[in-house]
Amino acid sequence: MRILIVEDEPAIASSIAAALTAAGYQIRTAGDGEEAWFLGDTEDFDLVVLDLGLPKIDGLTVLKRWRGAGRQVPVLILTARGAWPERVEGIDAGADDYLSKPFQIEELLARVRALIRRAAGHASPILAAGPISVDTRQMRVMIDGANISVSPLEYRLVAYLLHHKGRVVSPGELIEHLYGDDDARDANALEAVVTRLRKKLGADVVQTRRGFGYVIAVGQE
Repeated sequence: MRILIVEDEPAIASSIAAALTAAGYQIRTAGDGEEAWFLGDTEDFDLVVLDLGLPKIDGLTVLKRWRGAGRQVPVLILTARGAWPERVEGIDAGADDYLSKPFQIEELLARVRALIRRAAGHASPILAAGPISVDTRQMRVMIDGANISVSPLEYRLVAYLLHHKGRVVSPGELIEHLYGDDDARDANALEAVVTRLRKKLGADVVQTRRGFGYVIAVGQE
C-alpha cells in the first residue's frame, strides 16, 4: 500500500512516515502543496495524509484540484485543533476523514487502516478468503486461525490482494504499491515472492491469470 504524506513540519512528517513504514506501508512525502498536487496527479496512492496549512498551495486547494481532476484516492486531512470551519470545508471538498493536531499516532494508524479498507469495500480489519486471513491491525497472516511466518514484503502482497479480492491485479500495479522507490523492481522478483507465498499458504491461494496478473479469488470464500 502506498501512502503520500503531505506535511510541511519535518518533525511531524518524519514521525508519521516512521509509524506508517513500521506498519508496512510504502511512503512518499511532500513538504508543500505544489509538490503534493504534482505527485497526487501523476502517481497512484492508496491514501493521502494531507495537512491543510501548506506553503505554495494550501491543502484545501490541492484537494479540490485532485477531486476536480477525478482523483478518488482516500484523503485524511490534518487540521489544527478547534479549527472546525477548516474541517467542514475539507470534508465538503472531498476529504474522507480528518484528524486534529496534536494527535496520537495510534489513532492515525487506525484511521488509515479504516479508510483503506473502506475504499476497497471492507468493513472489518480482518480480511479473509477461505482459510486465509490477514489481520491488518497486527500485520499477521493466518491459515485457519494459525499464524504463518511471512516477510514484510510477503505480508504486503497478501494484504494488497485481499484488499482487492476477486480483482486481477497487474504485475505493474503490484510492483508500484509493494516496493519502495529505492527497491529493485522487476516482474521476476515479484514472481519469486509469489512462489514463496504459495509454498507457505498453498499453491492455489495466489492465482496467476496469464497475461493479466494475480488474484485471490472470491470463490475461495
